[in-house]
Amino acid sequence: MRLDFNAAAKWKLVKVPADSEWIIYRHKLSRKHYRLLIFPRRDTSCFLSLIPDAVHLSSLMLPGTHDRMAFYGWPIAQCQSPSTPLERQLHSGIRVLDIRLAIVDSRLVSYHGVYPERTLFAEILSTVYTFLTTTSTSRETVVMSIKQEDSDTQRFSELVRREIVASPGGLGMWYLENRIPTLGEVRGKVVMFRRFGGNDYDWDNAATGIHPPIWPDNDRLGFTWNCQNTLVQTHDWYAIPFLSIPEKVALSTNILVAPRDSSPTLSISFLSALSIPFAFPPTMARGLGWPQWGIGFEGVNARVGRWLLHQFDDREEIGVDGEPQIRGWALMDFYDDPVGQSIVPLLIECNFRGRKCKESWEVY
Repeated sequence: MRLDFNAAAKWKLVKVPADSEWIIYRHKLSRKHYRLLIFPRRDTSCFLSLIPDAVHLSSLMLPGTHDRMAFYGWPIAQCQSPSTPLERQLHSGIRVLDIRLAIVDSRLVSYHGVYPERTLFAEILSTVYTFLTTTSTSRETVVMSIKQEDSDTQRFSELVRREIVASPGGLGMWYLENRIPTLGEVRGKVVMFRRFGGNDYDWDNAATGIHPPIWPDNDRLGFTWNCQNTLVQTHDWYAIPFLSIPEKVALSTNILVAPRDSSPTLSISFLSALSIPFAFPPTMARGLGWPQWGIGFEGVNARVGRWLLHQFDDREEIGVDGEPQIRGWALMDFYDDPVGQSIVPLLIECNFRGRKCKESWEVY
């Protein structure tokens, strides 16, 4: 088998035959030294089907997309590529959707701040329904964060419920309890993560999903809150100084290393960032120029990929008992970049590392 790779890049997905059972990454250790890391090729469309029902969603690594429907408004408002529609993202392994909506003529439409992103909420619901009811992907789950981008709080809550009820699957397809479920409880369902206000009385049993009581804006060091018996630590530092990309990556990845104690913890990390006026979301995620040749700078996604490979590399040396557990929900801009070497397969692989055998899955 021939392996083709660019010796200048710090890490890269190595080209192998399409029918290979393995995927290979090349990790640059020094100027003349590289290491190949070999992983099984997993079906990203249904990877959760391999995980036991008893595992809580807090004990998994779920890849996600920040501002999922933000296809338009380049360069300030755009956060995802039009070449990666929702259906493709779901089949690529994305399991946490950051959906932001506003009311337009009594309908919910995707927005990013004040910028219209055009897609109707009803269309989003239909796409997710199709994915979760298709036989091959019916054992998956999707966490949907719904954030309000306008100010009519009461009407917004009513419309969210109304459009869910009218959608394929209706409310019965949604997990609406304010606690972190096990995977078995939510296979084939959408987990509501509520980032909107309004009256709960119109909802069945006033249940409106996982509901953070606080969300400080642009908190550099992150914040914590409790969801029943689970501590949720959240990092959403997005408006950063231009020279702070290394710090942003360090802070947003460090919380993904699960604590060694037995306390139930969910880590939510937004890998998205911008720096006005120097760099907007596309540049921050993808980088600029040819950093492997010392021209330009490396984007957030490539840096996170390098960090993940470093974690896997260290694991090989210290053995299973000392392996760090990379867990949480990680939300990205332009998730499919760097082009041809998305970090999503590496995030998915985290679910199968740091465990001695199937019996060692955390079930708290």
